[in-house]
Amino acid sequence: MVYRLKRIQNLPISIKEAWNFFSNPNNLKEITPSYMGFKILEGADKDMFPGQIIKYIVKPLFGIPLRWVTEITHVERESYFVDEQRYGPYKLWHHKHFFNKIKDGVEMIDIVDYRLPFGILGRMVHPLFIKKKLNQIFDYRYKVLENKFGNTKK
Repeated sequence: MVYRLKRIQNLPISIKEAWNFFSNPNNLKEITPSYMGFKILEGADKDMFPGQIIKYIVKPLFGIPLRWVTEITHVERESYFVDEQRYGPYKLWHHKHFFNKIKDGVEMIDIVDYRLPFGILGRMVHPLFIKKKLNQIFDYRYKVLENKFGNTKK
């Protein structure tokens, strides 16, 4: 089963400012809860481009480090980009980031399609743990961005 998480956030900044922040993988640590132990190992030293491979360490469960490798598969500057997991905790991770100009700033839309490993066990754990954890992470991101860039609306 493929699950979807969708979040929309309006920020009172320009598309250029939003793009410069979100297209830089080095800023991911700032918008990721510290308990995740997020650390970039390599691949974040250049401007974003299709085919870019970024390697991370994350600690989503009990402080156990996991390697996560994503590829930037699509980039349209100041409009959208897509990252896909190549190696990591999910069977599928496809994350689309959209940026739309609105009257007082930019509307950001995150759409994450994901699939869990372990068949029926993964499906059983999803509503109890995984879905809640992903929502907590994106709630944290929302709050950090609200504090960083000013008032926002859901």
